[in-house]
This record gives sequence, C-alpha cells and structure tokens, in this order.
Amino acid sequence: MIESFGNFKRDKYCGEVSLEDIDRELNLCGWVHRVRNHGGVVFIDLRDREGIVQVVAEESSNPTAYEKADRVKPEWVVGIRGKVRRRPEGTENPKLKTGYVEVVAEDIRVFNTSEVPPFPVEEETNVSEELKLKYRYIDLRRFSMMENMLFRHKFYQLTRRFFEEEGFVEIETPFLTKSTPEGARDFIVPSRLHPGKFYALPQSPQLFKQILMVSGFDRYFQVVKCFRDEDLRADRQPEFTQIDYEMSFVNEDDVIGVAERLVAHLFKELLGVELSTPFERLPYGEVMERFGSDKPDRRFGLELIELSDIFKNTEFKVFKGVLDKGGIIKAINFKGSNLSRKEIDDLTRFVQKLGAKGLAWIKVEAGKLVSPIVKFFSEEETENLLERVKAEEGDVIFFSADSKEMVYKVLGALRLELAKSHGLIDESRWDVLWVVDFPLMEWDEEEGRFVSLHHPFTAPREEDIPKLKEALKTDDIEERKRLVHSVRARAYDLVINGEEVGGGSIRIHTTDLQEVVFKLLDIGEVEAQEKFGFLLEALRFGAPPHGGLAFGLDRLVALMRGLDSIRDVIAFPKTQKGICMLTSAPDYVTPKQLKEVHIKVSE
Repeated sequence: MIESFGNFKRDKYCGEVSLEDIDRELNLCGWVHRVRNHGGVVFIDLRDREGIVQVVAEESSNPTAYEKADRVKPEWVVGIRGKVRRRPEGTENPKLKTGYVEVVAEDIRVFNTSEVPPFPVEEETNVSEELKLKYRYIDLRRFSMMENMLFRHKFYQLTRRFFEEEGFVEIETPFLTKSTPEGARDFIVPSRLHPGKFYALPQSPQLFKQILMVSGFDRYFQVVKCFRDEDLRADRQPEFTQIDYEMSFVNEDDVIGVAERLVAHLFKELLGVELSTPFERLPYGEVMERFGSDKPDRRFGLELIELSDIFKNTEFKVFKGVLDKGGIIKAINFKGSNLSRKEIDDLTRFVQKLGAKGLAWIKVEAGKLVSPIVKFFSEEETENLLERVKAEEGDVIFFSADSKEMVYKVLGALRLELAKSHGLIDESRWDVLWVVDFPLMEWDEEEGRFVSLHHPFTAPREEDIPKLKEALKTDDIEERKRLVHSVRARAYDLVINGEEVGGGSIRIHTTDLQEVVFKLLDIGEVEAQEKFGFLLEALRFGAPPHGGLAFGLDRLVALMRGLDSIRDVIAFPKTQKGICMLTSAPDYVTPKQLKEVHIKVSE
C-alpha cells in the first residue's frame, strides 16, 4: 500500500491552486482531509498548510486512480498527479480559495497511512485541551492553529526587519546564567563540573542588555526565550518569548518612539489596521483612580467614582471605620442594568473571592432606593451620592470601602466582570495607551521594607532624586514612606485592550544613585555584590545613560489574533500545571544522571 516518494516533487501547495492553473498537470502532496464516494466518482479534499483543494477520481476515465482514491482514509499522506479544471457550474465553493477549480486525478500515491486520529482535524472539536495538547501534532493541523503559527512567523520577520532598519544589532545573551532576584522564582540547573553550584535560566536578559550598553552596542535587540517558575494562567507560561531592546544616550520619548513605530508597523502589515501615533499617555495615579488597574480597558465606561469626601462625617459605622483607618470609598454605577437580587448576590460572591468582606449596593427601582444600607445615610449624604454618581431609574450602584489597594482590586475586577458578562466591550476598537509615572517603590507590609515596583535598576525621575536622599536621612518610618511613595519612576507600560503587552524604563547608570536605591530597598553591600556584582562593576567603567523595553511576544500575538490564551500561539505549550502533555515533561531522571550532578532526591 505505501509507495516510494522517489522523484515525486510537488509543483504547488494545495491551497494555491487557482484558475490560472486550468489545463495544467500538477503534482500535489498533502493529507487527506475528507473522502466522499458518490458512486463512480470519489472526491478527496487534499490539505496542506496553505489550504484545501478538491481532487476528483472518476471510475469511467481512470479506474486505477478511482480504486486507489476509494481506499484512502482521512489523514493519510498522499501525492496526487492530475490536471486542473474549472468546477462544473453550480458546484463552486466561494468559501475556499480553491473553490472554483478541482484536480482530476491521474495518479495517486500513498506515502503513509494513519491510524484514526484521537479527534477529527476540524475547527469545532468537542475535546479537552489536555487531549489536544497530548496530540499537539494533530491539533496543529487545524487551519486556525496553522494560521496562528504562520501569523507568528510573519510577526517575527517583520520585527527583525524593523529593528534592522532602525539600526539595532541582534545579540544573543546566555541561557545558563546566575540566579538574580527579578520578581519570580528561577528555574535552576545543576552544574556537573562544579558540585553544589547551579545555573539559573534567565527571567529576562535585563542585566546582560545593560552590560551591552556599557560595551558600546548602543542599539541592541533580541527575540529571546525567558523562564519564570511561577503559577500559571491563560496569559502565562513557564517559558515565554520577549522582544527585547535597549538603547544608549536616550530618554523616555526615544524608547517609546521605537515601540510605537514597531506596534503601528505590525498592526498595519498584519491586520491592515492604522493605529494613530503617538499613543496617549496617562499617569499611574490617574488610571488607578479611574479604573482600579494599571492595565485599564477603556473600551467601556464603568469608571470608579470617588465618594470618600461625601462620607467624611458619616455615622454609618462601616464607612466611618474604613475612613478612620485611612481607607477610601469608591463606587461604580452600572447604569440601566436592572440587575436581579440573584445577580447581585452572584457578584457579591465574586468579589469575596478577591478578598472583599462583601459588596454594598443601592438599586434605583420605581423611583425608590432599594438597599440594606441606605437607611444609614443622612439625607445630605444620599443627595450628594445620587448627584455624584448621576443615578437614574434602573441603575445599580456598587460600593467598595476598604484600603486603597483592596478597593482598586475589587472595583477594577468588578467593572471587567460586568463589562464581559453584559457585552459592554466594543470589540471593534483598539484601545492603546501608555501608563507612565509609576511609583518607584512600594512598601511591603509582610517584609517590612520597600520593594521595587518594576526592578531595582529603574531610574527615578531626576527631580525626585533629592526625595530619595532625604528619605535615607530620616529615621521616622512614616516620613520615609511619604517621601519614597512620592518618587516617580522613569518607567512606562504599553497597554492594549486592557492587556499589558510591554514595559520598560530608563535605567540607573551611575553607581552612586544605584547605591541609594539599594539602601532604601534594604539591599546591603554584601547582598548587592553577591546578586548583582558583575553589573555594579560594569557601571564603574563608563556606563552611558540608557533605557529599554520588552514586549511579551506571545501575549501581543494572541491579542492581535483575538485569542484568550497564549497557548494557542505557542507550538508546544505547557498546561496550567506546567506539564508538557506531548512529552510528559517534567519527568524523572535516572539515578546515574542525578549522581553526575551531585543531587539526591528526598522522598
């Protein structure tokens, strides 16, 4: 049954056969997508990465080809030699690129057979994701998955050509490197030659790209694999791809300008979408106040409304207790929603999973205010509240009263949940913005110290540097917090449709400023040398002012393809538990392998 491939060379991809090929004899290769015997005529849909073409084997004109065609099964690998003709009138399929032609089989060769696949190669397959990942080579045969991979390929090529034209140099950085704290756990690799010592897989090329700036390569870029050992979700993988670039002798506008030109170029070439540049920039404080998130989706309303001032003298114990502790009160007005009590109860459970104690609400119904809490408000508070939120018939007002962080977390998530569940998002719109003026550091209550909001090499705004130095001089922790929290970072995040797709900063390039930042982060000299010594040493040898940015390539590609999960744009992804269903990695290794790297596994 299986025949030699020999000199059977294909002339075209199946999906590229067109009206221009009529009367041409072609060799085609591919997979049998579907077979139909209509009594004396067998139709084979032959598939490759470019599409499907219909092959016809007629018993009356070629009994041998007909007999072979009648024996083939779906997913067999075949070669077909035949003449192209126009489909008979009324049988055209305008949904296919090849829908106006067909190939009359003169010879059919079976290069390989196939067992019955675990699921059909169809767009709608009612099987679990785990099964698709286990048989990923079958899943990747589906046209939507092939299109994802081909889209990603074009994305790569456009990106590399763009950076080449912008004068950047592509330089690879090491995968086996030193473990440095960058916000997540490292994947570590034992060294056979150095017992007890380990390499780490890089979470990003951050330190190396800064050293490249010290080396004089003033425009570096890389499409690079990064690794983080963290809990996974739809938009995370233990190994992921970044578009990484760094520039010397630049300020924020220079770095942001490159990013805007790249994104606009990719959207135009891949989607035919013209993005207007420059993109809008909003300060971190504003987006948190308005949207409760530093990656806001502005394709719908439901902005957060400040109410703390209205209730500053309230007798309502819940609100009063929050304000006395320095918390805030904000609300969302879900206008004209007429939510049922069951829907409100479901939303209450939703925010409780986020850590909220509950969800206060008021419903405007039949000209009255329906709520368990409105009886605790004074007449003046009620009037001011209704005016502030612009309350009308059918509105439901949701409140959050807690610490600023919890209010943002609860209402930021609630507005997204309401928008998604009630179809408020304008899916036809691309909402692109920069979030800037992040705080340089924030206070970590659990650790009792400041931590970097981005990373410890992010430069502060120059006019804010005196505040950092002043903060070091005071022993009053509250005064130190006040000073440090007012320091803004020279950092910038790019947000598209509520997804952070890239971020970066201008870096610290002098050792004296880096030492000030390390002291405030409670990183001593010994610890700094152990973790970052090679970078700190490099900064003493003429480091130029520099900055850069990294895009999450997987996330940006998924966003442009309209997909919810980055797994759909990665050829061989892991599950949410970090397992490769195809290879069963991670897996056990032999005792000999463990011995060679000086490791014993405890039970």
